[in-house]
Amino acid sequence: MLIPIFLLMFLIITNKDSFQKYFSKDILEKLSVSNRYMGKTTRNILMFISLILMIIALSRPVMNEKEQSFEQEVASIVIAIDVSKSMLANDIYPNRLTMAKQKLLNIIEESKQNALAVILFAKSSFILSPVTQDFNSLKILVENLNTGMNFDNGSNIFSTLEATNKLLKDYENKNLLLLTDGGNATSYEKEIEYAKENKINVYTIAIATNKASAIKLDDGKFLTKEDGSIVTVALNENIKKLSLNTNGGYINYSINNSDLKQILDDIEQKSVKKQIESKKFKTYTELFYYPLALAIFILFIAFSSLPKFLSKKVTMSIIVLSLFFISTNDLRAFEFDFETIKKANKAYENNNFEKASKNFDKVLNTPEARYNYANSLYKEKKYKEALMQYKNVTTSNKNLEYKKLHNMGNSYVKLNDLENAKKMYENALKIQADKETRENLEKVQDILDKIKKQKNKDNQNQKEKKKNQDKKEQNKENQDKKKNQEDNKENQKEDKNQEENSQKNESSQQQKQNMSQSQKPKELSDLEEKKWLEKLENKKSPVLLKKVKTKNEDTSSNPW
Repeated sequence: MLIPIFLLMFLIITNKDSFQKYFSKDILEKLSVSNRYMGKTTRNILMFISLILMIIALSRPVMNEKEQSFEQEVASIVIAIDVSKSMLANDIYPNRLTMAKQKLLNIIEESKQNALAVILFAKSSFILSPVTQDFNSLKILVENLNTGMNFDNGSNIFSTLEATNKLLKDYENKNLLLLTDGGNATSYEKEIEYAKENKINVYTIAIATNKASAIKLDDGKFLTKEDGSIVTVALNENIKKLSLNTNGGYINYSINNSDLKQILDDIEQKSVKKQIESKKFKTYTELFYYPLALAIFILFIAFSSLPKFLSKKVTMSIIVLSLFFISTNDLRAFEFDFETIKKANKAYENNNFEKASKNFDKVLNTPEARYNYANSLYKEKKYKEALMQYKNVTTSNKNLEYKKLHNMGNSYVKLNDLENAKKMYENALKIQADKETRENLEKVQDILDKIKKQKNKDNQNQKEKKKNQDKKEQNKENQDKKKNQEDNKENQKEDKNQEENSQKNESSQQQKQNMSQSQKPKELSDLEEKKWLEKLENKKSPVLLKKVKTKNEDTSSNPW
């Protein structure tokens, strides 16, 4: 942008006017009158310098530019939730599995500086999420996890260790946090050996109590054994050996987050963190405001050197533009509006309301002008339009606000909207206790009272008419019943013979109907349909789970 500016500057400054072409410099000095203002060439140079500085400001010069990279150290943790049937025990409200799910959400909130992965395990292990720092997405996955999913029976912690080893193969420290009731194994020697070989630190938060509790299934029934007795499960404290022998830690659950903080602090101290380098970014100090401020200063100097007749015009234009950009709402009528206002006022005084409203419409930049315009519309009997203009009058002048509300009440009366008219008169009286407004309010109230009385009378008359009609209808029904009883007695004899003949035909037809109904699909009632729709609405979106292959299958005979 600077190249064409420099060319234009050179052409304008070096260009000679007609006098310089025909007269020498000495003669021009003798002929010219001394000028106390800045010369034309000097002023042009200042204008171009100001423009050049503005272009430099647009290019946004900077200093102390540095390129930095943000490096973050994270510890890796795999969180495994036990989803076997024993986790449905209700010794913890509402059950162990729900508590474990809430603990997982709390871990996501507490460990913002770590990388997390999530596994679900029962007889097999399933990866819910690989190692990630996208905690928002991870939180959504956990919240959409359906705790009522039917997993295979058992608690295979060995497969969880295998999944942890795969997920954390690129990390020096491997941490596994189990949210479980202890599983159903009496010994975890295989698991301890595998964890030591692969350097997996196993931490456990026991989500259970020592009190044996029943397992409540989704259908509301309790899990039973083959002999019909109810299954009860308590905390399996053998899981403590796995944690204490693998450089990990064991703790019972707490209602607050003290259990989580202790485990996360221990992982923080023991783990060798992995550095994750994020995207590079630049830092610098902006300098654009220096050339911009200098350009504005030079521009004012150039304007101050203009001749008188030009300087006045430039000054007025700057004032008008500044007023326009500061606030268009605070502007009042300019000089050329006063003539229009005078014409409007004269027309209004001469009862030429149509002409007055047209003139007022041209200058609606003050509340007073809009109020007068509304009055003109009212006089023209354009009550709806007048009401709209009154509503648009916003002012802090109490007297004008009172007049506006009073006239709005009059407009509503003309439109036969007495309820709103009453409200406007009441609001006007709150501002100013005027006799005329009070009289108008009393008249409106009298009319409303008369209308209510008339409505009550009409309602009473209608009720009496209904009562009379009901009596007549009852008399007719009684007469019809008597006639029907006499006719029924005569027809009963004939019907007996016909019934005996038709019974045989009806029995055969009923058999056919039963056959056809059994073949038709049953239709849902409205209540059943609502129930199923609510279930579909409350159903959470499905979550993709990846099953992990294991070398050690769970051979436990317990179905929980």
